[in-house]
Amino acid sequence: MSTNERIPLYQQIQDYVRHIITTEKMKPGDRIPTEKELMDQFQVSKITVANALTGLANEKLIDRVPGKGSFVAEENDIVPAPRATAIALKGREGILATGMVGVVMPSIHDYFAIRLVEGIEQALSEKGYRSMVMFTQGRLDKEKDAIKELKALGAEGLLIFPVDEENYNEEILGMKLSGFPFVLIDRYLPGVETHYIAADGRRGTKLAVEHLWELGHRDIAICSDSPLQTVTVQERIEGYIEALKDKGSLINPAHMITDFQPLSVLKDAETHPLYRYIVNRMVTAYISLNGRLGVQIYQMAKQAGLRVPEDVSIVSFDDPTSIVEEFSIFTHVNQFERDMGYQAAVKLLEVLHGHEESKSYSKILIEPELMIRQTTGKAPQT
Repeated sequence: MSTNERIPLYQQIQDYVRHIITTEKMKPGDRIPTEKELMDQFQVSKITVANALTGLANEKLIDRVPGKGSFVAEENDIVPAPRATAIALKGREGILATGMVGVVMPSIHDYFAIRLVEGIEQALSEKGYRSMVMFTQGRLDKEKDAIKELKALGAEGLLIFPVDEENYNEEILGMKLSGFPFVLIDRYLPGVETHYIAADGRRGTKLAVEHLWELGHRDIAICSDSPLQTVTVQERIEGYIEALKDKGSLINPAHMITDFQPLSVLKDAETHPLYRYIVNRMVTAYISLNGRLGVQIYQMAKQAGLRVPEDVSIVSFDDPTSIVEEFSIFTHVNQFERDMGYQAAVKLLEVLHGHEESKSYSKILIEPELMIRQTTGKAPQT
């Protein structure tokens, strides 16, 4: 890796401007290269160039005149760029330096997140970009800090799997207002237009309900252990309700099980409200809104002496058990998370390179697919 590949692109641009001012002995009032010239030379977006020039203006090294360009400031204290950087920049015509994109994720404790990041990495590496990933543990304050830090480290744009709370992250709103490039993944902010990509959650639960209904199940529960009732959870529950209505079934609110905390250790299962629900055989089938919970339902059913799928069927969102699809035992809603990550990264790069109109936003919904495996079977006869 060359020296300047490790330096953020906005900083490379700033070093280049300092370099030409000093080596060409430019005087106050002399025009520096235009934004278009810098965009072409460094193969970057307008926002990256603008950020670099704004930084130089804040340091009072240049003056920016709207409609006319940027000029050497009347009073400046130019610090020459490091020699290695200056030499690399001088000969970089036609070379696409490695840019950096920030990725903000809640965690990476399941295969969904792993596959998502794999898709992002593939798309970025194909275009000569690298990523820096930060985790928020599902906390809004950590999400804000991660966004600030990644921007300070020179990220040209951000891919964000957002924490979904009633109070929107003002850092995300601020990026929208300032035009800083970002794409939201899996969740969006209701009422706020942004680039957004996710699987169609409503369609996913409809596929699950239809499959279980065909197997004879009439008492079907939907379960989520998310501490927040995110947009994603709400849309999946809406799909569940719509699917049952389409079947002419009455909606039983007791079968929408969302008011409980995640199970930390299996030995505590017998005190868990979901275990009592399972052992009392309140329903014959469960739809789990995440893979980890699907595994826990499976384990609790076994602990309660029930057979899967003879006594109880389970459909999970996402494959919780295997990176190699053929070896999974879980019937699951495949959200094509690798493709989701890949498309999100491609969309961000399109925005960075000016292929997207700044005032238009795209919402991409990936069509999910039900993968039928061994955790679903015919409803038990009563």
